[in-house]
Amino acid sequence: MKSAFDLHDRSRIYIGAASELLAGLLPEGRTVAVADAAFLRAHGALLAPYETLEVSLDESTKTVASAEALCRRLLDRGVDRQTFLLVAGGGVTTDTAGFVASTYMRGLRFGFLSTTLLGQVDAAVGGKNGVNLDGYKNMIGTFSQPEFVLCDPGLLATLPPRELRAGLAELIKAAIIADADLFARLEAVDFETLTRDRDLLADAVSAAVRVKVDIVGRDERETGERRKLNLGHTLAHAIEKCSSAMNHGEAVAVGTDLIAGAAERMGLLSAADRARIAALLGRMGFDLRPPVAVGQLLREVARDKKREGDLLHIVLPAGIGDCTVRPMPVEAFAALFSCTISSE
Repeated sequence: MKSAFDLHDRSRIYIGAASELLAGLLPEGRTVAVADAAFLRAHGALLAPYETLEVSLDESTKTVASAEALCRRLLDRGVDRQTFLLVAGGGVTTDTAGFVASTYMRGLRFGFLSTTLLGQVDAAVGGKNGVNLDGYKNMIGTFSQPEFVLCDPGLLATLPPRELRAGLAELIKAAIIADADLFARLEAVDFETLTRDRDLLADAVSAAVRVKVDIVGRDERETGERRKLNLGHTLAHAIEKCSSAMNHGEAVAVGTDLIAGAAERMGLLSAADRARIAALLGRMGFDLRPPVAVGQLLREVARDKKREGDLLHIVLPAGIGDCTVRPMPVEAFAALFSCTISSE
């Protein structure tokens, strides 16, 4: 096992080989697995000992209707409160099935086998589970911790490059928030080197998980410091709402670049650090041009689920490894991008 992290006394995150660890993490009694179809095609042997329900979900089907359909399948299988639910898949699968596990029969014990880079460094860790509503991300959900999250970097070898790159956006986000050393290590490699070197990738996953666990451990329900994990996400969610051209990680990269530019204009982020952020995102292969006009994105931001009255809690990078959260009226946030809008 590479490493393990405890989130309070209710959830443990493991970085290591699923073939060696999975069986020992499951409790005695009945286990039912809910598994992503793509994962089953590539690694189905890992789940051969367990009853398995195959699902095929994406952002467009990450909905209450899909959660309801999964609940019916569990009901048909006779799943009860003594059943342990093992969820194997990427962020969409763990979000949706985690929401089901948190609400079916008022809650089942569950654990995650996270199978994508985006899931391992972000989506599966921290106890947020939810589904979208009318295109708005995670508008319906719960805070409910899985008993374990197992992140096996070896499983990432079968992922398409675009999906791997999506996870790198969340890795870079974690480094900007609280790990300057991770950021520097990422600067020293390119996309191909990082994703082909299993040990290097495992170390990066472990570092990103540590950032998230440390923050969530201090603020599980996002009343303060956990908001830092939303760096780049206010605009990223607007991008995903307005366009299907980008996946979540690609949208986060654009959102991170845009907010870094705003932080520089505010005098909060140095020009040198702003350039480093843009350079690393570009080095990892991200197209940083928004797929729709920034003005259109700002209109969607006004409907962000994290809005409190007229205020948004905006995460701003203050340096590499440092960020701050500032409450800001929607109009003031939009004003940060006036120069960008005027050039469109």
